[in-house]
This record gives sequence, structure tokens and C-alpha cells, in this order.
Amino acid sequence: MKPVDFSAFVEELARVSADAILPFFRSSMHTADKSNGGAFDPVTEADRAAETAMRRLILRELPGHGIIGEEFDDHAPDSEFVWVLDPIDGTKSFISGFPTWGTLIGLTHNGSPCYGMMHQPFTREAFIGDGAGALWRGPGRNGDKTERKLMTRKCASLAEATLLTTHPALLAAGTHDAYQRVEKEVRLSRYGGDCYMYCMLASGHIDLVIESGLNAYDIVALIPIIEGAGGVITSWDGGTAANGGAIIAAGDPHLHEQAMKLLAGA
Repeated sequence: MKPVDFSAFVEELARVSADAILPFFRSSMHTADKSNGGAFDPVTEADRAAETAMRRLILRELPGHGIIGEEFDDHAPDSEFVWVLDPIDGTKSFISGFPTWGTLIGLTHNGSPCYGMMHQPFTREAFIGDGAGALWRGPGRNGDKTERKLMTRKCASLAEATLLTTHPALLAAGTHDAYQRVEKEVRLSRYGGDCYMYCMLASGHIDLVIESGLNAYDIVALIPIIEGAGGVITSWDGGTAANGGAIIAAGDPHLHEQAMKLLAGA
């Protein structure tokens, strides 16, 4: 059966979410803490407004589809097609005025990620993938809209690699030592970036991203982008990344293998 093309619909989801988010960015807004006493976990009016807008559009245009999102309860999560949404991945960056956040719009077919977009409306960028290919769309040198194919870069060894994670303090309990084994071997490590760092990996600017404690809505949209650009993304035990948890993404399959051995303690 020929795959259904949802690309135009994803563009519309990106548009309505951007319309909801941009009035709040770098402005005075209310920020709530949804951590229930744990580490600060902010949510803003923009998060909820954007997810509401996307959910409303999906329910109206594709009522047979399911929805999994960060801010509201799941809707028909066992459907053949399920939209996996994070309206603002990187809310801490968002409330700090940094443009390294993005809207994650993912689609699964029978549980497997099949299409994803990371949309950054402030910088007017979109990173898009379907597992077979990936591309970037954004402003050109003259301000005109342009696009180019995404491709990860080759990296022969950890000693030549650039590694990113959002922050070591955000790693899940029991995973910090494993992460440190990899960080000690790389040429350069940097912190921060949230969803943007995965897109920089797909663009060929960095080599590794390692995180833990993720949810499905943090990663599903990024999987088809990274795989479409030639990268590898799995859980730390080599399984699917689609369920979240401890995630490793690499631009080069050989680098992925080297880092996996260190994560396992080999």
C-alpha cells in the first residue's frame, strides 16, 4: 500500500502552533511549575495554547487518528496513525529567551515513527524527515525561503567527536556514570540545545547526542529526521527510541557502536 502523504497537513500544524506560540516568546508571560515538588519543570500559556490548536485541527480534519501530547491526556493512542506532539520542546530555553526550542510534530503508523518535523518559528526554520530522507527549510542569504538536503557527517572515532546533551544534571538516576564514560573520550562536549541539538546532528554539525529520562513526545518527531539524514538513533540497549527513555543518536553508525559499548560498561 502506498504511504499516505501528510506533509501538507504537518505544515498546517506547524502554522497554527506558531501562531499560538510566537506572541509569547520574549514577552511577559505566566510560567507554572508542573514538577510537584521535584526539579523545576516549567509549562507556559504558549505550550498549552499551541497543543490545543494542533489537537483541534487533528480532531477536525483526521478524527480517526490518535494523539499523544505533553500537556493533555492521550486520545486514542492505539490508532493506526497517532500524532505525537511537544508544542515547545525546550521550555526552559523558551522562558529564558533563547531560540533553541522547537515544536515537535511526529506521526507514527502502527506504532513506528514515519514522519517528523521540528519547527522553530522564531528563526523560521523547519527540519523534516520521513526516515528515507530529510531536509531543512529556512531563510536564505537574501531572506528568501530555501531548502537543502540534510546529511549527517562521518566521524571515525570518539576522539574526533562532538557530543551534546541538554545537561548532565537532567540525566535519569543511575545513568550519569555511563554518560561520563563517553564524555571522557570525546574531543568536545557541549550542554544545551534540547531538540535543536538533534537537528544539528542531522545537519552534520555535531556527532553524538546522549540523553536519558525522555518521553515519547520528546523524541518521536526527531527519529525520522535523523534516520532520513543517514544517522542512527536507538535506546541505550539498541532498541527502538520511539518509547523514550535513555536515547543515543549518532551521525555515523561506527561511532554509535563505539559509544554503545561504553554506555554498557564494556
